[in-house]
This record gives sequence, structure tokens and C-alpha cells, in this order.
Amino acid sequence: MPVRPIPDFGALIPELPLWNGGAGIDPASWISCVGNYELATGYSLIFWPSFVRFDGYVLREGFSEECLRGFERATAGNRVAVEAVMNHIHITAIHCNVEPTEGQLRYLGGVLKDIHEVKLRRDFPGIRFAVSFNDAPADYEDYELTFWQEAD
Repeated sequence: MPVRPIPDFGALIPELPLWNGGAGIDPASWISCVGNYELATGYSLIFWPSFVRFDGYVLREGFSEECLRGFERATAGNRVAVEAVMNHIHITAIHCNVEPTEGQLRYLGGVLKDIHEVKLRRDFPGIRFAVSFNDAPADYEDYELTFWQEAD
């Protein structure tokens, strides 16, 4: 797995260079100044997700069995397609009423892809997964992350 290059956090977090009378602040210090434990606790659910096994699927915890059965019918039981749609997340859905930049969406999607690969490998060592992040969509809503079990 390639190592992700260190991004320009000043571009991703435009507020950083404005701190300290224009001298700027690093991202970790900025988080300690403006963040809170409630947000950190909530973000843990995004950045270290929980997965469950159900009827041979590996799914995000909290899935709807009704939706699962509907997608099974709609795809004629195509397990890869069902898992891919059940497990997809839109990066823009992390926050509502906030307009992200393309750079932020690409960065977060790439980090979440890496996290999912590591977490799935740790939680299910005997299963191979494909983790996909669409980082070149036509519309911001199309920045999607998903995963499914690969066939042997």
C-alpha cells in the first residue's frame, strides 16, 4: 500500500494560516484549540467504523435488514453488488449544511479508504476485501467509499 503524501493542511483548513497574527498554527494545535470531546467521540465512529457479519455478508453496523433484502431482490442476489451498495458512504454526508472543497473530499475519502482497508483486515483476517473510493466524480455527491468481499 503506498504511503499517502503529507497534504497542504493550510489549503485543506484555510483557517490555519490566519492564526497567531498570521504566523499560522499546525493542525494538531488547531484541533486542541477549536475541537471538543463530543466531536472527537462522534468522529471515532467514522474513523474507526464497526462491522458485523450477517447471512454471509460483512456490513456496517446498524444496517437495515429490510434494505438488504430489497437490494437482494433488485440485484437478483448479486452478493458483491448488495455489499457494495449497503456499505457505501458519501463523503459529503459526514456533515450537513457545510460546503466542502474538492481537496477536502479527496483527502478524507483517501484516509477513510486506508482506514477501512486496515480495519477490515484486522476484524476479518480470513476474508479478502475490495475497498473503493471514487475520487474523480462529476459531482461532489459522488465522492463515495464502499467495500465488498472479494471472491476466492
